[in-house]
Amino acid sequence: MKRALITGITGQDGSYLADLLLDKGYEVHGIVRRSSTFNTRRLDHIYRDPHDAGRRLILHYGDVRDASRLVTLLGRIRPDEVYHLAAQSHVRVSFDEPENTGDITGMGTTRLLEAVLMTSRDRDIRYYQASSSEIFGAAPPPQDERTAFRPRSPYAAAKLYGYWMTRNYREAYGLFAVNGILFNHESPRRGETFVTRKIARAAARIKAGLEKHLYLGNLDAVRDWGYAPEYVEGMWRMLQLDRPDDYVLATGVGTTVRDFAGHCFSHVGLDWRRHVRHDDAYLRPTEVDALVGDAGKARRAFGWTARTPVRRLAQIMVDAELARLAADGREPGPPIPVTEPPDHHERSRPPARAQDLEHPRP
Repeated sequence: MKRALITGITGQDGSYLADLLLDKGYEVHGIVRRSSTFNTRRLDHIYRDPHDAGRRLILHYGDVRDASRLVTLLGRIRPDEVYHLAAQSHVRVSFDEPENTGDITGMGTTRLLEAVLMTSRDRDIRYYQASSSEIFGAAPPPQDERTAFRPRSPYAAAKLYGYWMTRNYREAYGLFAVNGILFNHESPRRGETFVTRKIARAAARIKAGLEKHLYLGNLDAVRDWGYAPEYVEGMWRMLQLDRPDDYVLATGVGTTVRDFAGHCFSHVGLDWRRHVRHDDAYLRPTEVDALVGDAGKARRAFGWTARTPVRRLAQIMVDAELARLAADGREPGPPIPVTEPPDHHERSRPPARAQDLEHPRP
């Protein structure tokens, strides 16, 4: 049985990747930060009682800022594959917390790569680095693996540092290490502070009479939005190749924030122009006008293509928000089911509990 370690397992991508790997028969280990609140809700549907001998999802306390803990976990788990998804991943927040973003998103990558290198001396480990389309920044679209990097935020700069460290560990030490340069990918599991989730949530709540307005920043920003479960499959495929390399994953279709709002609001019979308001607080000090990717290299290397168009993505996300409201008893009329594909539906299982985590050493 293959064994995988995921950092950032409680996030959108980490939870979908855990789903995928469990379906493929892996034993999945995840690193979570210890905090006063316990955020494992995205994993509730795959939770298994720790007394179940057949469970294949195991969580460990840890932090990418703690190098010694990473070495300990890598030595104990002895994974075949490591997926590094943990980051301070909000671009706007990175301007407010540049040092913290650099420590987690940038230096955290180096700490994990070093732990993988130390562990891989007696074991072949394959490493996936979650890079980002933000590293292209001001470079004109379409962007691919040959496009010059022009990062325009502390987050993008930290991700670019992680990108180059991954390449350096591959070239200097022979690690099987790949960079997945993923363009924006969304889902009902997206964090509520990200613009697509904000829009989908607001459309549902305004339809239900719970809110009147949605405040957004740059409506003209163009992004290449895909469906997250398809992108985590691409991550896995990269680590199954014979040789490590770097790959862009994208739909190749650009959509403005304005048009995404239009898709969401029209799905519930509303005109977005009557409800969306501008707020300068959501503008970045340096904007990235357009990110649209070319995933031709990934298509040729391992047959990956994005399958979900942006209008359908918006419908999936809005339907999920309506279903959440219905479950809370606040949605007027009959509940609208989540319309994610059957492979990725939100199943209901008992939530994970703090005592089910492996306890770190004193």
